[in-house]
Amino acid sequence: MPTNDSAKITPKLHLVNMTAEEAQSISRWTYPAPYDCYRWPEWGEMLREEREFADPHIREAQYQSVHDDSHTLVGYIQLFPLDRAIRIGLGLRPDCCNQGWGAALTRLAIDEALRRQPHAEIDLEVEEWNKRAIRTYEKAGFTITDQYTKRAMHGDVALFCMVYGISR
Repeated sequence: MPTNDSAKITPKLHLVNMTAEEAQSISRWTYPAPYDCYRWPEWGEMLREEREFADPHIREAQYQSVHDDSHTLVGYIQLFPLDRAIRIGLGLRPDCCNQGWGAALTRLAIDEALRRQPHAEIDLEVEEWNKRAIRTYEKAGFTITDQYTKRAMHGDVALFCMVYGISR
């Protein structure tokens, strides 16, 4: 039987505590346009400003590294606690993007959010232009519930808020 070499196989993904070395590695990831707006600031700047996963307390409380079966860093998730919700954030290593891994990464984040706070609402924010991510999140069970503009590292951005497990 012929094999399809172009078939995309999603590896088994695992969450582990994010190390400072992994955080620094993530800060160096570069994405092709138009996704290049998701690049993190330079590591030294992140350390000086104690920004996100450069701050050890934030890293420990909110961030997890995602490894494949060979214990290679392939992504990360963020679980940001809100009043009655957990806001998730996701990132895949650039060479792992557009390989069909987004669904597995999203499911991993959902499962961890439910483990941490079983009765919390799970939401995320996604830029309106990012149709690839929106499709992934919709397939995972998220629904667009709100639309607004917010300041981000790369300027003012139009966002959708998407909530898991509700239907419109």
